[in-house]
Amino acid sequence: MYAVYFLENKNVLMCQLLRNIPIEGDVLTIKGRKGTVAGVEALDGTKVHVHMVIQKIPKAKTAADNSKKKKR
Repeated sequence: MYAVYFLENKNVLMCQLLRNIPIEGDVLTIKGRKGTVAGVEALDGTKVHVHMVIQKIPKAKTAADNSKKKKR
């Protein structure tokens, strides 16, 4: 069993005990966000840091509704 720390820009996204360590290039979903493994760094015998690149989700811009404005 390995203690796997999933990191994004030095921020810990999640920590899990896993039997298998993810390899570089794997596509993972963490907390509902898709990302790919950028690198794997083994620290001790049981600690592993997995560096992730999370896909950015563009926010949809809502169109301004001009019909609600008061007409004079």
